[in-house]
Amino acid sequence: MSGGAPLPQPTTEKILSIADLKEAADRKLPASAREFFNSGSTDQRTLHANETALARYHLRSRVLVNVKHLDPSTTCLGRRIKFPLCCAPAGIQGMAHPDGEVATSKAVRSMGVNQAISSFASYPVDEIVSAGGNGDDAPSYAIQMYPMSNRGLQERIIQRAEAAGCKAIFLTGDSPVLGVRYNEWKNDFRTPEGIGFPILERDTKTIRETTHDDGFAGLNDDGASWERDIKWLRDRTKMKVFVKGVMCSEDVANAVKWGVDGVVVSNHGGRQLDGVPGTIDVLEECVQAAKGSSVEVHVDGGFRRGSDVFVALALGAKCCWVGRPTLWNCDGYQ
Repeated sequence: MSGGAPLPQPTTEKILSIADLKEAADRKLPASAREFFNSGSTDQRTLHANETALARYHLRSRVLVNVKHLDPSTTCLGRRIKFPLCCAPAGIQGMAHPDGEVATSKAVRSMGVNQAISSFASYPVDEIVSAGGNGDDAPSYAIQMYPMSNRGLQERIIQRAEAAGCKAIFLTGDSPVLGVRYNEWKNDFRTPEGIGFPILERDTKTIRETTHDDGFAGLNDDGASWERDIKWLRDRTKMKVFVKGVMCSEDVANAVKWGVDGVVVSNHGGRQLDGVPGTIDVLEECVQAAKGSSVEVHVDGGFRRGSDVFVALALGAKCCWVGRPTLWNCDGYQ
């Protein structure tokens, strides 16, 4: 499964921050994988906005407050997790490490959090979920998917995810077309030999016959809508339905109207529509729009330290999700 992924090498360097982790990953990852993981669309304004927006928020600290028994745990996807930070759906993890999403599954179990599985995962959904084990300590999983032109394939993905024990669908709504990522076009990016997309029923030969962009265009349905796709999903699964990619109060209102269980405030890590704000800058309006409803508001985009998560919680988020930091841990998962 590892294909073009580097073999993990032991390291004695100290990783003290996510910035250190990224720097170490940049040295180890092949250029094609590094650019695919790290880049955003067009001028990458939104990619950088996620972190710069967070940097504008400051904390009003209080002193002499008893913090000895603070409990950062919360509930997410029907399970109590140790703290409100989970692994977002990030595709092609087999480029970062031979064990890919299976290793991530083991890691989230050890950390007591949850995982969302990309449709472009390098391993089948049942293998990823099984790696998390059983019992009360097992993570909860979501399956990420796009609206698909092949409804038969979409139904099979839903059925396999439900059978594997996934608790939710993260329907990605921000990708009627794939974001224009200049490096992928310049370098004719192809998924490395040996890596397949088993969830999408595509083997490595099929994948490598086309560009990533063309492969996505053949899969995706740009005719998706709230009224059509939410009902279609509800008719076919008992899993919770979240819409990922929401960036304004109007879409949260649609989420309330059409009865989804939650939204993920997300700009796709800056990889889709360039020029939209950092997610933290629209989080509060999305939270306000969900008030009085049962719609949960989650968020991703540029979270790199605990204080970032604190800011999101203070603005009303239920849980934060991170993608790239998972990929940067390519030296092996503990």
